[in-house]
Amino acid sequence: MTEQPSPKVHVRLPILFAAVLAAGMFIGQQLPRYDHHARFLPAGYQARQTATALDEILRYIEAKYVDTVDLQEIKQSAIAHLLEQLDPHSVYMSPEELQQEEEVMNGNFEGIGIEFLVVEDTIRVITPLSGGPSEAAGILAGDKLVTINDTLVAGVKITTAEIFRKLRGSKGSNVKIGIRRARERNLRYFNIARDVIPVHSVDVAYMLDDKTGYVKINRFSAPTYQEFMEAIGPLVEEKGMTNLVLDLRGNPGGYLNEATELLSQFFAEGKLLVYTEGRADERHDYKSNGRARFNIQNIAVLIDEGSASASEIVAGAVQDHDRGWVIGRRSFGKGLVQVQYPLSDGGALRLTISRYYTPSGRSIQREYKNNQAYDEEAEIRLKNGELADASRFRPEDTTKYYTGMGRVVFGGGGIAPDIFIPLDTSFVTDYFVAARQHLPPFASRWLETQQRGALPATLDDFVRKFNIPDQVFEDFLAYVEKQDGKTDPLQLARSRAELRHQLKARIAKLLFQDIGMYRVLHDGDTAVKKALHVLRSGQPVAKNSR
Repeated sequence: MTEQPSPKVHVRLPILFAAVLAAGMFIGQQLPRYDHHARFLPAGYQARQTATALDEILRYIEAKYVDTVDLQEIKQSAIAHLLEQLDPHSVYMSPEELQQEEEVMNGNFEGIGIEFLVVEDTIRVITPLSGGPSEAAGILAGDKLVTINDTLVAGVKITTAEIFRKLRGSKGSNVKIGIRRARERNLRYFNIARDVIPVHSVDVAYMLDDKTGYVKINRFSAPTYQEFMEAIGPLVEEKGMTNLVLDLRGNPGGYLNEATELLSQFFAEGKLLVYTEGRADERHDYKSNGRARFNIQNIAVLIDEGSASASEIVAGAVQDHDRGWVIGRRSFGKGLVQVQYPLSDGGALRLTISRYYTPSGRSIQREYKNNQAYDEEAEIRLKNGELADASRFRPEDTTKYYTGMGRVVFGGGGIAPDIFIPLDTSFVTDYFVAARQHLPPFASRWLETQQRGALPATLDDFVRKFNIPDQVFEDFLAYVEKQDGKTDPLQLARSRAELRHQLKARIAKLLFQDIGMYRVLHDGDTAVKKALHVLRSGQPVAKNSR
């Protein structure tokens, strides 16, 4: 959700765009024709070559400068300034940053496998990850971590990063944790052997009706295609799915190969999906391999201003070939290809070498000459009204491109949807933005006090029958006031219904995991409802020509 215009506004969109700028850099890392371990230095470079002026300046600073300086920090600043002269996605990654992001993009890390939340200096287990060592050891949702390797971690100031460092470690190594469960006075101790923990890119997959499945992908990481196939397999084979709603909203992209493998499930062999081309990089076409395992008939792809790179490749191919509906708001506009080159310090240079083009020949990338405007795109779209009214969008490239059925589409600035869904900011206030961060801890604490037998036993019953009791919601408002101070009654009146809805979703997540949260949220999701409507109607995409 994003805020409407005010001094403290638009909290979600800037964060979302910042995430896209960081995560979108992964696109192109797995291009098979590139040597990712190639030396960054040009051919013929001699190790003993005369130092450059920059090398000499740094040496003089180190040897002669009047004050003590952090030479490493100066080098980092120089590198950052150098790359700022290129494009927003050519970046230097420190060894630490590289390791953290590769863990996410490779789809796993090594640890004990819990999802947790820090509530008032207490680490609460949201859920032990399925198949992980914590689940096998008997850790339960709601448990509180009191000690880690005999070090007290409850009631002390501890950051999430510090918790990660204590819980993560090499596979096979042990960590001893002390748990307080419910109202038990004594701690329970567990010695847990760390293992490889998968980081899933498919959040949820379930049936919206008797023919239509829904799949949410949060990024295109190394195992995305495999996860996607494993997710839709049971929907097709056991539930009879023939139509698909593919949700790529907020998906910042990732590996190209995972996107094209997924697209190959929708297209016949040899169909052009995307191509790349650059100044020193000749055109390379990526085509469908035609190895479709399942017969998926009708498709709707959901996108928004946070959908970037690989997500835009998927949406662009579906749109250009009139394969299905693209629904939502204009995508981010990240169509630059990076290749990663390792550096001697253990970090890496991710350098833009070419651009992506959809099958019709349009570029995905938006203008980036003004880096400040590029970074503030979220604010610009909100202020000019584009997120509420599609007619406010003016394509950067006014050249007309044509889909397979002759529909006009435009390049530059991302993918404009076939069906526009305005951003609903009617309930977004400063109070809402502050209060929603308290939903997870309050839901966790409230559920701890409930008898599970008094709550609906199945997800279907929970979605249809459970409503947040008035007193529970009033307790939540009191909890927010205790944390943040005085409540604004007018802002609360605008935000009340949505906060209540999201509180139900949070409780559903605790009871039924991610599928519970999404089932509840989709009750008020206009884009999902619209996708389901057009898929049910069977209306051909070509009738929606622009």
